[in-house]
Amino acid sequence: MAYTWDNRVAFVVRYLYDIDNNGYLDAHDFHCLALRTCVLEGKGDCSASRLQKYQHIMMSLWEEIAQLADFDKVPDYDGIVTVDEFKVAVQNSCIGRKYEEFPQAMRAFIETNFRMIDINCDGIIGIEEFRYDCVQRMVVDDIRVIDEAFNSLLNDDDRRKGGLALYRYQELFAQFLSDQSDDCQANLLFGPLEL
Repeated sequence: MAYTWDNRVAFVVRYLYDIDNNGYLDAHDFHCLALRTCVLEGKGDCSASRLQKYQHIMMSLWEEIAQLADFDKVPDYDGIVTVDEFKVAVQNSCIGRKYEEFPQAMRAFIETNFRMIDINCDGIIGIEEFRYDCVQRMVVDDIRVIDEAFNSLLNDDDRRKGGLALYRYQELFAQFLSDQSDDCQANLLFGPLEL
């Protein structure tokens, strides 16, 4: 049950977008995401130019999500997107589609997320970076489950490279959202999921 499409999409809301953890998305989450991304990618540094870049990316993502998902915005726009509204938006804009067909702002977020995980900036998410990303979000009492999740994602080319290159991460992220089967390869892209 942890790897159902509904649970995977709820995971994206809870752990990737809902920064203030209030159970829904709003502009505040994406302002905070911009700052978080700037600091993480800068390894503590937060230059004004990089912050401005991420504010643009994250606010574009918010506007795109709100446009696709906040169905009750007219006539009394509430300024929030619930998990259910987000699921419908993902269903309408991502199911059965490849990364290149995803909305532009979502693609920009996925690329930004890759850069945050790629701590050493070598263009590959290795096992240590994957571990670091996973333990920031979840309680894990055995590193082997994270390592098994990482290894399940890799194809032969990934193994030769030592991990996931950007194009593979994009492909897997797209599959995580677009494939409704409970056993798609990308199920473990963010480590072992909880219900």
